[in-house]
Amino acid sequence: MPSLESLAAFWSGPVVATNLIVFFSLFGALLLGLLVGYERSYRGRAAGMRTYGLVCMGSAALTVIAGYPGDWYGGQVMIGPGVDPTRVIQGIVTGIGFLGAGVIMKEGFNISGLTTAASIWATSVIGVLVGVGFYLSAMLLALMSAACMIGVPKLASRLPSRQAIAIVMRFKEGAAPSEQRLRDAALKRGYEIASGSISIAVQHGKTEWHFVAVAYSKSSGAPISELAKDMSQVEGLESFHLSHARN
Repeated sequence: MPSLESLAAFWSGPVVATNLIVFFSLFGALLLGLLVGYERSYRGRAAGMRTYGLVCMGSAALTVIAGYPGDWYGGQVMIGPGVDPTRVIQGIVTGIGFLGAGVIMKEGFNISGLTTAASIWATSVIGVLVGVGFYLSAMLLALMSAACMIGVPKLASRLPSRQAIAIVMRFKEGAAPSEQRLRDAALKRGYEIASGSISIAVQHGKTEWHFVAVAYSKSSGAPISELAKDMSQVEGLESFHLSHARN
């Protein structure tokens, strides 16, 4: 049974100091991850600020604790010969990565589950921190992860952003739309067709267009309900599907 001295070692001065170093690394990684994620979110991409923030923060946690193996397990030598904890950590992170991939769903241009996958992966890092005895860092990472998932959407709603709409247009047989006409129509409604997003399929003489329209600014793009009304009046259009191209 562990003695009180061995338990107190997990909260000793040197170990707590190391935990503080880990905290500042986590905080810096979170800010930088949010910065990169905002750029992707602003451009209408699926992975946004929460996903980038969680992944960057978790990666920093695993990297920084690797530099302080002397403070693992409260600085007490508890590792037997031939045992390498870093290999265990590698296996955990890899395995959880496959688990997270299972919750990501993709349908056309729409991707869902990215933030859930990132939060699962970040939670595994919290478990690793607890396992090596960095309890303070584990609690800080848990609090910062929760704050990232709860608070970042509110922050993102106040920042300049651009709405992205995934559009599928199915035309009647013989109807062939012009790409320039589609671009001009999108422009009138405050959107631009994202470069490289257009794909065209033809089956039984019917043409089907897939593309993403990105608003020029947060206030320029017409609401998706108005776009649906406009779509219903397009000549030669048999059916269409509109959805927000976000996670």
